[in-house]
Amino acid sequence: KSCPMIRWMKMMKSHPAVREATQLAKGISIDNETSFDPDAKMDPLVEGMNPLEGATVGNVCTRFPPEPSGYLHIGHAKAVLMNEYYARRYKGRLIVRFDDTNPSKEKEEFQSSIIEDLAMLGVKPDVVTFTSDYFKTIEGHARDLMKKGLAYMDDTPQEVMRQERMDRVDSKHRNQSHEDAIKYFDLMCSKDKEGGKWCLRAKIDMKSNNGTMRDPVLFRQNLLPHHRSGETFRAYPTYDLACPIVDSIEGVTHALRTTEYNDRDEQYQWIQSALGLRRVRIHAFARMNFINTVLSKRKLTWFVENGHVTGWDDARFPTVRGVIRRGMNLDALRAFICSQGASKNIVDMEWKKIWAENKKEIDKYAKRFMAVDKTENVELIVTNGPDDSESVFVSTDYLPKDKSFGKRLVRLSKKVLLEKIDVEGIQVGEEIVLMRWGVVKITKVEGGLEGELIPDGDFKKAGRKLSWMADVPTQIPVTLYEFDNLISKDKLEEDDKFEDFINPDTLAATEVIGDFGLKNLQKGEVIQLERRGYFRVDQPYMSTEKGLVLFMIPDGKAKSMSGLAGKLAHR
Repeated sequence: KSCPMIRWMKMMKSHPAVREATQLAKGISIDNETSFDPDAKMDPLVEGMNPLEGATVGNVCTRFPPEPSGYLHIGHAKAVLMNEYYARRYKGRLIVRFDDTNPSKEKEEFQSSIIEDLAMLGVKPDVVTFTSDYFKTIEGHARDLMKKGLAYMDDTPQEVMRQERMDRVDSKHRNQSHEDAIKYFDLMCSKDKEGGKWCLRAKIDMKSNNGTMRDPVLFRQNLLPHHRSGETFRAYPTYDLACPIVDSIEGVTHALRTTEYNDRDEQYQWIQSALGLRRVRIHAFARMNFINTVLSKRKLTWFVENGHVTGWDDARFPTVRGVIRRGMNLDALRAFICSQGASKNIVDMEWKKIWAENKKEIDKYAKRFMAVDKTENVELIVTNGPDDSESVFVSTDYLPKDKSFGKRLVRLSKKVLLEKIDVEGIQVGEEIVLMRWGVVKITKVEGGLEGELIPDGDFKKAGRKLSWMADVPTQIPVTLYEFDNLISKDKLEEDDKFEDFINPDTLAATEVIGDFGLKNLQKGEVIQLERRGYFRVDQPYMSTEKGLVLFMIPDGKAKSMSGLAGKLAHR
């Protein structure tokens, strides 16, 4: 049996107060981290990430607080993946908390979609919570602020209030009595529409140079039913009030917030201090913006409602499900986000950077196939090639650089199809390479292309290395889709109307004849069509009438890997 003294020491070691005192004693501050358990192991920091201030192994809790008013986009992905990274590195906990404080915007549909999006990202929270579960507690804290003279009720019209805050002018209600504040608070929380005129404001400092400290609004009436609590409540806390309260209650140790919240950090800390709540450390990071892209939920909703996209999972959309449908690899996404994690500078990034990172990953496993344009092709007769009746095949590696992926069979034939653009200017006597087969010497050009297979031809000497298809009935129909940016302007200015910069040409389809091996691909598989690029299977092959559908995946290059550039800009 263990000694009572040892058990007591272990218990004391885990006490939050003792840990905090030990942190102070050890001088753990901005760039330091430590472990109270000598056996605890931490992975080295991923390049691009900073340590959490005062973090200790086994005692870190982060949270991702999405509002259930839309689908997650690439910016949200950065936030949740960073929160997950720190929680796992420090052997801590990740909370996903729905910030459901606004019945006017929130829907059950969005709540469900966010859970699905997190699963797509491979994120498994330790617990899922809801701000709405704490409404009664938050209301109690609001009443406590009024009791302490740190909050008051105000019926100043919104525009006048905005101007007063800009001019640093006190509200006429700023010094109201506690009794009046409670009276109007109760009115606001009732079914009476008269309560809609009133809101609760924090009494902080109207002279502050930080605008967020000039008596911000903390509570408002909203008579719409809440998607979880129904009509139980008639007034709801703002994010500014709810977040610091629930963060403290739920045991969050580090609140990761984008730098756009920097001014609000002082307000966040004021609320925790005013209510005597446990302090939560703030870790700032820059939000992720991209050129030719809008991330506003309102603007993305406009694209959906006006039919510019097929839905929230459209491959042109910057939503999580959109970029994954287009072919984003999760390991690449995590690596890219971690590489940007420590930066606090907001920049408009080019999509090619993240797609270039993506290419590094998908190139490791994208099996190689071939396809030829269904209409823009030319027939080549290989005079000494096999007749159709012979059913001759050649075995070739799926991945020439990694033979562990196995082999595929390529059908050979006397008649083969080449891309029309590939044979422009071809001359008699020229030697070309039919990839995965061999060298062919062109013997005739006028009146139809003919050539002779050279058994021991020199692959290096041949000038053109071409993809091709045997002209046989077993090849399958494939539709290739390419996409372009929805916004034509790199960076929209504040006074720009995004509707004036809608790209009219963002989707193009090409019908091709594909390798027979493409027939067995499953939805979501990533492949490379040699000399065309990387593609993700959006719809598997079902029949000759319902063929294979492939979505092109950008590779981060300005030009395609060959002359087969496609119909849209290569990005």
